[in-house]
Amino acid sequence: MSPRPDFLNGRVLIAGAGVSGRGCAAVLAGLGVDITVADGNAESRARLESELGVATVDTDTVDWADYSLVVTSPGWRPDSPLLAAAASRGLDVIGDVELAYRLDLAEVFGAPRRWLAITGTNGKTTTTGMLAAIMAADEQRSGLRSQAVGNIGISPFDALAATPRVDILVAELSSFQLHWSSQLHPEVGALLNLADDHLDWHGSFDAYAADKAKILGGDHAVIGLDDDYVSTHYGHTEPPRIGFTHTEPAPGQVGVSAGGLFINDVAGVTATVIEDVTTLQPAGLAGVLDAAAAAAVAARAGAHPASITEGLQSYVVAGHRGEIVHDHAGVTFIDNSKATNPHAAEIALRGLDSVVWVAGGQLKGADVSELLRTHADRIKAAVLVGVDKHLLAQALTKAAPHVPIVLVESRDPQAAMDEAVAAAVQHADAGDTVLLAPAAASLDMYTGMSQRGDMFAAAARRLAR
Repeated sequence: MSPRPDFLNGRVLIAGAGVSGRGCAAVLAGLGVDITVADGNAESRARLESELGVATVDTDTVDWADYSLVVTSPGWRPDSPLLAAAASRGLDVIGDVELAYRLDLAEVFGAPRRWLAITGTNGKTTTTGMLAAIMAADEQRSGLRSQAVGNIGISPFDALAATPRVDILVAELSSFQLHWSSQLHPEVGALLNLADDHLDWHGSFDAYAADKAKILGGDHAVIGLDDDYVSTHYGHTEPPRIGFTHTEPAPGQVGVSAGGLFINDVAGVTATVIEDVTTLQPAGLAGVLDAAAAAAVAARAGAHPASITEGLQSYVVAGHRGEIVHDHAGVTFIDNSKATNPHAAEIALRGLDSVVWVAGGQLKGADVSELLRTHADRIKAAVLVGVDKHLLAQALTKAAPHVPIVLVESRDPQAAMDEAVAAAVQHADAGDTVLLAPAAASLDMYTGMSQRGDMFAAAARRLAR
C-alpha cells in the first residue's frame, strides 16, 4: 500500500467495533493511522484491543478535542449521541464505503478503480448480481477483472487489496452507506426505485430519497423509468439519464421490444441482448426490470453486447428473490420471501397472470390497499399467515371481494408453512403460480426471510406431487 493520504493525517475515531468497524480499523492501522475505536460494549472493545492492538474508548467518554475525522459503521443512526456530537463540532463523519472510495481515489492501492454502483428500495441485490455476472463475462474481451462488493460479494477493502488486481468494483449500496458518503463518485450509478423504507432511521421519505439519489452524482446515471417518483424527480436533469423500462425503449434507454431485452443506443450500443425476456431469472416483471437496469449500466460502462447476453443468461437468482423452487403439473412455485414490504410484493406480482398468493407476517403499519387495488385481478386465491393476516384479509376483502381467502392459524413456523402450501395447492391449476411474496416482515414467526423462504420451498417440493 502507498503512504496514507492527507485526509488521514489527524487522529481518527471509528464508531462501532462490529464487522464494519473492525474492517476499517484493520485497514487504517495498516496505514499507520492514529485510530481509536468507540463502542459501548466492553467485551467488544477488549476483543478488538487484543486482536488488532488498537486503542478503544467507551462511547460516553470520547474527548472530541483529539479527533479530526469519524468513520462510522453504516447502521449507526445520524441521531445517535456519538454521531450527533461529532456533527455538532463540525467533524466530517463518513462510512466504510466512503472511506474505501477515498483511499482508492488517493491511490493507496494503486491506480483508482472503476466503480459501478447500484441502489434502490427493491431489486438491488439481483441487479448487482446480474451486473457482476455481465462484467465477469466481459473480462475475456476487456481484460479487466471485476468484483461484487458492498452488501453482496466481499468488502471493498478486500477487493482493493486483492491480487491479481480488481479493476472494476460492482457495488450494491444501501441508503445507510450512501447517507455517510460525500465524495463517492461512481463511473455509473443506478437508482432502481424508491418506496417507504427505513423512515425511522432517515427521519422522512424525502431524506431517504435524497440519500439514495446521491448515487446519481457520478459520471453517468441510470434510473428506473417505471417508478413514478424516480422518473419525476430525477428523470429530467442534465446530463441526460439513461432509463430502463419494461416497455418499448426510446433512444438512450433499455427496455422490452418484440418480447426481447433491447438496448436502444446506449453509449453507442444498439442490440437485442435477450431474445425472450420470459427466460430471465427471476421470473416475472421484477426480473425483467433488474436485467434492464444491469444491461443499462453495463452498456454505459463499455461491456460488449455479447457479454451482456452471456452474463444475464448465466445469472442464477439469489435465494428468496423470485427463485422458481418447484414446478409440478403446470403449477410454478416462486419464493420471493425477500418481498418484505408492499412495494416489493407489488413488483413480484406484476408480470404474473394467475397467482395463488401466500402472504402475511409483520406489516409494521404498511398500507397494502394500493397493492391490492392494482393487482386484484391477478390474485386467484390468497393464503395468509402471521400476526397481521387479519389486516391483510380485511384489505383484500375490500379490494377484491371475489378472491377466496384461507387464514392459517398455526403459529408454528413449519406447520404454518406446510398448511399454507397445502391450501395453495388446492387452489392452483395448470398455468397458475403459487407465489410467496409476503408484503411483510418475517420475525413474528421465523428467524428471518431466509428461513421463511426455505420452508416454503421445502413444503412445495414435498406437498406438490
